[in-house]
Amino acid sequence: MSLLDDIQAIRAAATEALGTIDLAETLEEWRIKYLGSKGLVKSAMQRLKEAPREEKPALGKAANQLKVALTEAFEAHKSKLRAALAGGKKKTKAKLDVTLPGNRPKIGHAHIISQTVSEICEICARMGFEVAYGPEVEDELHNFIALNIPESHPARDPLDNFYLYPGAMLRSQTSTVQIRVMENTTPPVRIIAPGRVYRPDTVDATHSFMFHQVEGLYVDEGVTMADLKTTLDQFCKAYFGPEVETRFRPSFFPFTEPSAEIDVLFHYDDGSTRWIELGGCGMVDPNVLQAVNYDPEKYTGFAFGLGIERMVMRRHNIPDIRYLFESDVRFLHQF
Repeated sequence: MSLLDDIQAIRAAATEALGTIDLAETLEEWRIKYLGSKGLVKSAMQRLKEAPREEKPALGKAANQLKVALTEAFEAHKSKLRAALAGGKKKTKAKLDVTLPGNRPKIGHAHIISQTVSEICEICARMGFEVAYGPEVEDELHNFIALNIPESHPARDPLDNFYLYPGAMLRSQTSTVQIRVMENTTPPVRIIAPGRVYRPDTVDATHSFMFHQVEGLYVDEGVTMADLKTTLDQFCKAYFGPEVETRFRPSFFPFTEPSAEIDVLFHYDDGSTRWIELGGCGMVDPNVLQAVNYDPEKYTGFAFGLGIERMVMRRHNIPDIRYLFESDVRFLHQF
């Protein structure tokens, strides 16, 4: 059967079915079947791309006419049912039973990401960190240059960033905030910077083009790697529980030296265990301190960056990052 025949058949079937509907619930089912995002009209329009080029204008016109006709018929029938319902209410003059229990209003609450950010800020505040924020549209100085990321580094590739125009981009990390804070603050500096970051990753169960990070920074005289390890270990125990185990693996980042990855050991219901990476950390590179006019001979510091979605997913056993950005209230009500 051709696409044009399908369009005509859909119109005939929809019109016939609509004439038998006398309940609002049934009418909504009809709308979903024919006009919903996965309905028959949508499916027919998606098949246009498979049609021969010379037939597309006529088929496109027929598909649009089908959508308009069914939409108008739906609205007219909905108005008709409302009028009939209103008339029935006037005739019956239903009485209000004041003895029935009332309907509780549905009260919303903060999203699990927002809840986690608040908890992270509260934990870090107990360790003496202040919260700092910065712009999501950044320049290359704060996103790369001041962080000791040279022009030849793969992280600056246009294919790995959202450049808006030459020299401006959506930030790819919240490390930009530490530069902005140090530019205007004399040591000691102890801040965390939670917020959204953007990278053109392919969306799947563990990746998204937009996600959340929390950056931590501590700069003062005499800060050591031991301070960094202690801080992150205590943070993980406060967030995941006192029994959690952490480890640090040597790594490389342009803005820290030495650098490490922090992993947390998770125990699963089947008895298995697995080390999961939470983020990167290390001692602030002397070049970064010099970029903000700090004396690297006098001051040292550590920095860390953790993925907030990754923390949420591991703590609450969420298998797919996409759940966090959908509006399904059945999922959201769990937290």
